[in-house]
Amino acid sequence: MSRSLSKGPYVDGKLLKKVGGKKPDDAGVIKTWARRSMIPPEFVGFKFGVYNGRQHIEVLVTEDMVGHRLGEFSPTKKFLRHGGKIQKELEQKQKEAEIAAAQAAKTASDAAKK
Repeated sequence: MSRSLSKGPYVDGKLLKKVGGKKPDDAGVIKTWARRSMIPPEFVGFKFGVYNGRQHIEVLVTEDMVGHRLGEFSPTKKFLRHGGKIQKELEQKQKEAEIAAAQAAKTASDAAKK
């Protein structure tokens, strides 16, 4: 649910202090754990290191991100892939095609040298 309009957007006070009075070029990467903090227009141009539970992921704030939360741009789960047997078969065929292409390129270069 969205936050009440009478309360206004939530922005972490520590982040505002870190950004206040600085230019985006001089600040460098600002590390933060405040994933729930909204992105106000003052953050545009700054780089934030948003913690995802394991590491800080660098996020460059643009105008399109204003109104969203910092945590939206630092995923906490790593997507591996979907699939089962069919997916494995497709990957195996792709590897075989890459190997065949590499061998063909090698033979073509050897023939050109002779």
